[in-house]
Amino acid sequence: MTKKGIVWFKTDLRLHDNETLIRAIEENDAIIPIYCLNPHYLNEKNGNQEKVGDFRLRFLLDSIVELDENLRKLGTGLLLLIGDPLVEIPKIAFQYSVRKVYAKREVAVFEKKLDLQIEQELWKQKCLFEPYSTSTLYHATDLPFSLKDIPDVFTNFRKRIEKETEIRSVFETPKVIISPTIPPLKIPTFKDLNRIEKKLDSRSVFPFKGGETSALKRLNFYLFESHLIKNYKETRNGLIGENYSSKFSPWLANGCVSSRQIYSEIKNYELKFGANESTYWLIFELIWRDYFRFIFKKYREKLFLFNGISGQKNTPPKPNLKRIENWKMGKTGNDFIDANMKELLLTGYMSNRGRQNVASFFIHDMKQDWRIGASYFEEQLIDYDASSNWGNWAYLAGVGNDPRNGRQFNIEKQAKDYDTGETFRKLWLQN
Repeated sequence: MTKKGIVWFKTDLRLHDNETLIRAIEENDAIIPIYCLNPHYLNEKNGNQEKVGDFRLRFLLDSIVELDENLRKLGTGLLLLIGDPLVEIPKIAFQYSVRKVYAKREVAVFEKKLDLQIEQELWKQKCLFEPYSTSTLYHATDLPFSLKDIPDVFTNFRKRIEKETEIRSVFETPKVIISPTIPPLKIPTFKDLNRIEKKLDSRSVFPFKGGETSALKRLNFYLFESHLIKNYKETRNGLIGENYSSKFSPWLANGCVSSRQIYSEIKNYELKFGANESTYWLIFELIWRDYFRFIFKKYREKLFLFNGISGQKNTPPKPNLKRIENWKMGKTGNDFIDANMKELLLTGYMSNRGRQNVASFFIHDMKQDWRIGASYFEEQLIDYDASSNWGNWAYLAGVGNDPRNGRQFNIEKQAKDYDTGETFRKLWLQN
């Protein structure tokens, strides 16, 4: 009897360095690669805002298309399911007489709950569910401390893992995949999903498409073609242009490229051209990304609460809806904040420097509930990642992993330091 398994792609939309895919191929005679697009989730509302904004949705659809294209080259394709994964995945498992479903291991509360529910549904038909950790630079089981003992201060975490933990090797991309015949991909349009697609503003610093091919092309360009990585630490706080930072984050968030692949290529670059503070600093940022994910594993739903992991017992402020809407629309009256918020609204992207300033302004100057700001970022950002987004907002609010109990930025000083000639503000505040 032919052993068949399903590979459920989620935020790991790639063929390289994907243990979920590799294990499924090793253990089965044939596999069925699937992705489940849930219109209810895509159009879900947090108050008056969507869970997944238009630019984030476009990047996701692009990534799904590229995954299918790359799977076709290996002899299979992506079976796109439209609907609730709790219904659709057990249905497909039954249809193909699948013995096991392989998937990425989740850490955020909603995603973990869904995985548990699917596992229970699959077990009713004697089908197993097997998750693998595919999102981090350091593997969770290799950490030098248990989950409950993960340090609450990043520096303590970083120093220990850099000293005591090895980064695992990258999994190779499969050469061929055996599967039943997968019908041609029919990607839904925005209209199919009851959405109206926004046009990307021509001023966007992120004119790239989603997908693994696009991610690896950008990685090669940023390191080996342009050598931009040599000056990453000096340029990373820029505001204008495609190349002041790596721009890897949207592909990382969708799993189109892995942290370990980026790390491996940086190490190759260092061997050929030498290491410096900038090559290390990009790895340093990947460690921060890991840290927030592990902190989510440790504290779970606490990072969605107003007081976070702080132990404080403060009462959330009553939302000022008009001020919050003005912040979203870039109409606060502070030109630096407004320029950054208009960039986000019109492109789905914002620089790291901008994010810290608009979040600080929302929390400390406007004195609003930080979770409202975090939810808006969830809707808008094409590089939305639950752990990094909510971890960073909690950090700035003083209820996360900041030993200084919150960061309030001097917005005027930040504007003068990082937008000296007001070039960025003039770019985004023009009519």
